[in-house]
Order: sequence, then structure tokens, then C-alpha cells
Amino acid sequence: MTLTAELSNISRRRLLGAALTTGFVFAFRLPVGAAETAQKDAADGTFAPNAFIRIDGTGKVTLVMPQVEMGQGIYTGVATILAEELDTDLTNVVLEHAPPDENLYTNPLLGIQATGGSTSVRAFWTPLRKAGATARAMFVKAAANQWQVAPETCGVSEGKVFHKESGRSLRYGELVDPASKLSQPSDVPLKDPKDFVLIGRPLKRLDTPNKVNGKVIYGIDTMMPGLKFATLAQCPVFGGKVANIEDQAATKIPGVRQIVALDDLVAVIGDHMWAAKCGLEALKIAWDEGKNANVSSKDIWEHLRAASASSGVVAKSVGDVGKVLNFGESYDAFYEMPFLAHATMEPLNCTVQVTPNSCDVWVGTQIIARARSVAAKAAGLSEDKVTIHQHLLGGGFGRRLEVDMIDAAVRIGRKVDGPVKIVWTREEDIRHDIYRPVYRDNVSARLSGDKVIAFRYRVAGSSVLARWLPPSFTKGIDIDAVDSAVDTPYDIPNFQVEYVRVEPPAVPTGFWRGVGPNNNVFAIESFMDELARKVNKDPIAFRRDMLGKAPRLQHVLDLVAERSNWGQPLPPRVGRGVSVQPTFNTSIATVVEAEVDTSGDVYIRQVTLAVDCGVAVNPDTVVAQVEGGMIFGLTAALYGEITLDKGRVQQSNFHDYRMLRIDQMPKINVHLVKSGQAPGGIGEAAAVGGPPALRNAIYAATGVALRRLPIDRRLIAEKKS
Repeated sequence: MTLTAELSNISRRRLLGAALTTGFVFAFRLPVGAAETAQKDAADGTFAPNAFIRIDGTGKVTLVMPQVEMGQGIYTGVATILAEELDTDLTNVVLEHAPPDENLYTNPLLGIQATGGSTSVRAFWTPLRKAGATARAMFVKAAANQWQVAPETCGVSEGKVFHKESGRSLRYGELVDPASKLSQPSDVPLKDPKDFVLIGRPLKRLDTPNKVNGKVIYGIDTMMPGLKFATLAQCPVFGGKVANIEDQAATKIPGVRQIVALDDLVAVIGDHMWAAKCGLEALKIAWDEGKNANVSSKDIWEHLRAASASSGVVAKSVGDVGKVLNFGESYDAFYEMPFLAHATMEPLNCTVQVTPNSCDVWVGTQIIARARSVAAKAAGLSEDKVTIHQHLLGGGFGRRLEVDMIDAAVRIGRKVDGPVKIVWTREEDIRHDIYRPVYRDNVSARLSGDKVIAFRYRVAGSSVLARWLPPSFTKGIDIDAVDSAVDTPYDIPNFQVEYVRVEPPAVPTGFWRGVGPNNNVFAIESFMDELARKVNKDPIAFRRDMLGKAPRLQHVLDLVAERSNWGQPLPPRVGRGVSVQPTFNTSIATVVEAEVDTSGDVYIRQVTLAVDCGVAVNPDTVVAQVEGGMIFGLTAALYGEITLDKGRVQQSNFHDYRMLRIDQMPKINVHLVKSGQAPGGIGEAAAVGGPPALRNAIYAATGVALRRLPIDRRLIAEKKS
């Protein structure tokens, strides 16, 4: 891996944020009971002006973190932003999980309290900088008052205010009381980026030591006195119910304590996980499979393909696409993407203790306020009787934006005396996921010379937002489903995007790292390669000529061409493929170099990326996210597919839902562009570009234009005469 820096004179974009009010943070009210807590903290020598920041007499800063850590490094990143403007050492900042409170901790880019959409740094970049700068100014003012000097004669460094002329200094902790009595200044200037001492440096992550030594507690690690263990089985057909149970053999297994049968699932409660698992395997369960018992992948694809032939709701239209396409010869193609499971390293789990008057839930969730709401409903209690104990997540990828596991756990917990930890087996996890939707994309274009003059793109698939956040589904358009299509960077005079909502029978669909963009970028970038070949033009040159209004993308495309040795000769059946994307306010160009052997097996030799994500708060974390996202996306391209037969998901574990193995890992070269723009998203963006770039590398190596994922090796094997 290489890490390079390139200068780019790009203006800063304005982000959504909140205005400053009283205390050290901005436009956030104290939560219920926080005023009393703040008074108690003040008596104990701790300043707690609001729901986000506490500073004690030692100068230690506690940041109540509204976003959740699931491996993306956000705890270190957000702490860095605050520490930078506060001028305190990063190790002096500790983080606590925010409680569920939509009024206080709403993600301003999402409008709800959630971690997702690669928004964590983007959403809190400006607000936290303002918070830190305001607190710093108040400490300076408090010290200047005490020394009877002008604030302009004072400076700050490493959690101290110092007087430049006399050399006197005071720690922040010593200034907590006088600072708390000051009126908050308005319009405090933020640091000039040239003065950053933390932002932009590859700092070590704060959570790494405890992950290495095993001290980190994930949801699955929850332990307490009297804890019982459970695992469950749901009907293998979506929507099915429990018909009958024979439990005699299960109850005889040592350690099995209880069988819980609900209408849609059966759980075995034991003294330990092994007893629960063995007890579940010993059960004889008859299922009422319901109306979905005969649904197959064939049915789903036939339904989707038929629906995609109809016109959709127009999400964006420029010029007159229909007229131009009808005037001359058009080039048409379709692309398809399968269902995908999340397969997080930490399987689904949830620990609960339910009493007639309370419900405690120990879980790692991306959507804590909704978690509390669904737990309250399942427990039959008001939300103020429910406590969510948030944990770090062993992978999220959108799966833990769902609350089905919490609903099931609480319903089971109501039948159990004392705390119980419910753990889904890997098989149950994969077969009862909330899957990335299947998509079919129909594309048409007309060329004039080597220019695209008309482009129509129709995406057909499930609407995740219509189910997950209904108010955001308006006028028949799912904005996520058309993301990175309606905002395509290519300058095409006649351009139209349509959306056809097609809900698959039986199968629940949800967010999956990238969702809409990982479908749309695949289809559009695959199509661009086919158009380039049709006019006999280099794929990078073909794209570059249409990126005149996207200078950031032009720059990363030029950079990746240079660093990937684009255009240099390659052996037979080896090709390079390119993809560009403007996803999540981040510009990325990807080149994959791959070899296809005569049997159709694909070997990825090298991946090169040029990334302009705006200000990289921690470049090392950005590179790690790009590498991880690339592996995630390439795994899906090579192997990822969930199929159904007789209403049942056919895949169950990593033997038939494969991951990219360590011996298959290519060299990944990441080149970061130094940019003056506000940070873009990276966690999801990094998973998007690999599949189309790999597909285009295979196209270059074999001449076969693959139209669906995962890659079908039969189509690219060398034909025997």
C-alpha cells in the first residue's frame, strides 16, 4: 500500500449543522434529568453545560457520542475533530455512548438518531469544530479575566491557556468554574486548516489497544449474574408460523431449562450456549409455511424483469431523451444485481431482562432510539421504562439499522425469569437477514461520434426507504435507489433517470453497505465501458471527456491512470478496468487489474484507487476503510448471491456464502488527494467502485461483457473448439 498526497484547490462546502447556544456545545437542549445531573457534576467539580461535553477538574473531556463505533474508526475521528478545536490532547478525550434521544442526538444529515450512510464525520464536522472553538474561547476569556489581561495576549496548547508575555498558564480543569459563569461568545473563528495539529495526521486509533487485549465488550460478550443463554429457529419460509413442536428429546439434554414457543419462532433457553444449541437441534418443529412456500429465485427474477420493462417514475430529466433516442440508432443493455446478506463477523445477538415494570436491552445497534421504541412495544411498556445499553458493533453494514432482532429478543425475554442472551447461529443469521435488494437496470444511449448525446437509465427494485423511513419515500421515488444515477457526473445533454418500485415476494430488503450506489455505479460504469469499446476509444479517455463539470473526478481519474500504469502492455487474458464515482460527497477512481484463466477463474492482481474525500481527518483510517470496503465489494462481485427455492434461502454459512480469502487478496494502492473541501463519506463509498472496475477488467481481458453479478465463470472460460 502507498499513501500519497496531492494538492487540490477546491473550495470548502457548507455542511448541515446547528447554531451555537449556551454552554460549550451548540443548539442542543439538555436531556430530561440532565439539568439535575449538571448541578451534581458542578458540585463535584465537573462542568457539564449540555448533553454532549463534560470537563472535570483534571481537564479530562468526556464526549457523549451520538454515533456508534462499528469498526469504521469514528470514535477516534470525532474525538479528533473536537480535540483539534479545543486544543487538547486526543488522549485526554474519552467517549460515552449517547442515550436514545431523537431531539438531542439526531444525525443532522439523516434527520433521525442513526449511524449510517457514511455521514458521521460529514454530519458532525462543523458542529463539533464550533463546539471546541467556543469552549476554547471561553477558557481563554476566563484565564484572561483572572490575569487581568486582554484575551488576545493569551494562547492555548495541549489543554492549557498561557499568557504569552508573562509565561503564566492555567489548565482547562482549573478554569472550569470561571468559564461556566461566562456568556457564550458568538461567531468564534475556527482554526485555519494550516494550523491543524491533529486533523490530517495518521493518529493511532483510541479503541485499538482494548480490541487487541480483549477488553472491548461487544453485545455478544454481555455477561451478568444469573444470565441464561438462548438460540432460536424461525420458520425457514419467510412469513411462516409455528404449527407444532415435539420437545421431549430437547428437554432431556443437560443444561436445557426452557422452551419458548411464539407464533413465528421457537427458542431454547439453557445454562450455556451449547446446551441451547443442542436443545434446538433436538426439537422437532412442524411449520405452517404459508403463502410463500413455493417462491423461488426464478419467480422473483421473472417478476422483476417483467416490471422493469415498463416506464418508471422520472427521478431526473434533462433535455429530451425520448426524442433523441428515437431519432437514430441507440445502444441498449441491462444489468442485474442479486440479493446479498450482510454476514457480519459478530452474529446477531441481543441480551434482555424483562420485568413487569422494566426492560433492559444490551445490544450493539446503529439506531438506538428506534431500538428503544420497538423494545417498549414488544415488552408492553412505555419507553421511559426501557433502558438500552449500547455496545460496540462487530460489523454493521446496515444490518444493525434494523430492529427485528431486538423485537424477537424482548418477546422471548418476557417468557424468561431473569436475564437471557439470545444469539442467532450463523445459519439462522444468513437465512433470516434483511437482504440487499435485487435490481435490474435498463440502459439506453445514443452516440454522436464518440460523444454520448442521450442517456436513459431505468432502475427497478425494492424500495428500502418506503419501509424503513416512509416520509422519505415521496412521489414514487426512493432517493437511495437512484443515488449516484440522478447525480451522475457525466455531462450528457439529454439525460433521464426512472425508478420502478418492485417489491420481491416474501423476501425482506434493507440497507447494505452502499445500497443504491453499488447498484447504479456498477450498471452505469459497465455501460460506459461498452460504449467506449463501441466507438473504439480508451475507457479512461472516453470518461474524461464527459467530466468537464466534475474537476474532482477528472483529477482522481488522471491520478489513478498514472499510478496504475494504465495503457501499459499486459499478458493475454489479463486486463485493467476502471470505474469512477461521486458517491457520498467523495470522488473515487478505481482501477482493477485482473487475470482470467482458461477455466474462468478470476485472479485479482492489483487494485489502485485515487480518493478525494475532502479533508481526511485521519488519513490512516481513510486508507483502512478504502481497503476494507474494496474487499467487501470485490467479495460480493466474485461470490455474493442469496437464492431461494421453495421459499427457503439456500445459503447458510461461509462454505456457500463465500468471503474473499487472505491468499486471494490483491495489493491495494490507495492515493489520497489533499483537498480543502469538508469531509465526504468513505465507509460505504469504498465498497462501490470495486465490482464495476473488476467487471471492466474482465471485459478487457476476455471481451465478454458481463451483465450481472456475481461473476459467472462459465461465461468467461475459454471456449474449447
